[in-house]
Amino acid sequence: MSERPDLHQHYLRACQNLGQPEHPFIARVLQEADKNDKIRCAKGITLKIAGNNHLVPVQRVTDGDLQVLASVLHNTVYVTGLDLRYNVLTDAGAKHVATFLQENSTLQYLNLMFNDIGTSGAELIARALHRNKTLAYLRMTGNKIGNKGGMFFASMLRINSTLEKLDLGDCDMGTQCLIAIATALTQNKSVKAINLNRPLLYSQEEETTVHVALMLKNNSSLVELHLCKHEMKNFGVEQLCEALYENSSLRYLDLSCNKITCDGVKFLVELLKRNQTLEILDLHANRIEDDGAIYLSETLALNNRTLQALSVVSNNISGKGLVALSDAMKTNMELSYIYIWGNKFDEATCMAFSELIQTGRLKPNCTDVEPYEVDGHVHLAELSHGLKKHYYWTPSCGEVTNKDANASLAIAAVSEH
Repeated sequence: MSERPDLHQHYLRACQNLGQPEHPFIARVLQEADKNDKIRCAKGITLKIAGNNHLVPVQRVTDGDLQVLASVLHNTVYVTGLDLRYNVLTDAGAKHVATFLQENSTLQYLNLMFNDIGTSGAELIARALHRNKTLAYLRMTGNKIGNKGGMFFASMLRINSTLEKLDLGDCDMGTQCLIAIATALTQNKSVKAINLNRPLLYSQEEETTVHVALMLKNNSSLVELHLCKHEMKNFGVEQLCEALYENSSLRYLDLSCNKITCDGVKFLVELLKRNQTLEILDLHANRIEDDGAIYLSETLALNNRTLQALSVVSNNISGKGLVALSDAMKTNMELSYIYIWGNKFDEATCMAFSELIQTGRLKPNCTDVEPYEVDGHVHLAELSHGLKKHYYWTPSCGEVTNKDANASLAIAAVSEH
């Protein structure tokens, strides 16, 4: 471990042996890794080979490029993370990923979000995870693996006991595989965070939500659950809340982009009165309106001292409801993050949130609005903060460690829980 590694030279030789042209971005990343002190200190590093690099235009990684890279990293114990998001990997590339996962015993983090991996690629990767004992975090976001591909991951969850975070958002999964995943999680004790956003559901019966609720009654390890764009209505919220009365592990519940109204909020309010573990609640892009906001504010002011972050972005809330939420923050000192953009701001709203920020009750990096004054009137401008600030991207330089962007599936460890 004390010797300085030479990944770059190894890579150049592998390109020649496999008849593959050198990929300039991969070569540069490996050169930088060779200089990384963490390697000599026996600490793991993550190779960031994302195709959406903000600082320099990069050539996307192909299946052939990945084959060479996998051969280079085959026995490289100090590479513990691999970020390959936004490239052009297909099912052929997934085959190289699967072989690598079966043979490598050090990789803990693998990001494949928004490539072109389909059903057969999903099968290869899922089957590789039957035997892999080290990978803790896998992101398949945006790969159209479909319902059949999702079923392979559901089967994997019955066998694998090391995976802690799994992101299957925007993967075109259907009712059948969502039910299978929920059933598998009833028995699985290792998964702490899962993203099931935007499935393709054609029923109005909310069967998938019912099965997720049944899972939550029995699962005692899940910390974070994302159910964005599930066509969830008030009935589904009621099922989830009843299940969460018996759950003491879930801390982050994402119900954004659903069809929840103020009547659904009544069930959430009863949950917040009794639940002592939920810390983050995302209701972004529902329709709770003033009544829902007032129900929430009353509970947060009087009954709940556990919730730390709340998003009510784009919920058709006017000044009456927003001022009620700001008032709740004056008595509830635990609620530290609140996101409100996309609602109907009046002067009272602007004044209320300006006061919270100016008095220090609400820190500027813990909300998505910033006050400014024009002609003696206070207004609110939008800030790029939110619960999913770093879901699709992370800064190219340095690590994100702030809790300001609470999207832990993107940036924070779950093992701490």
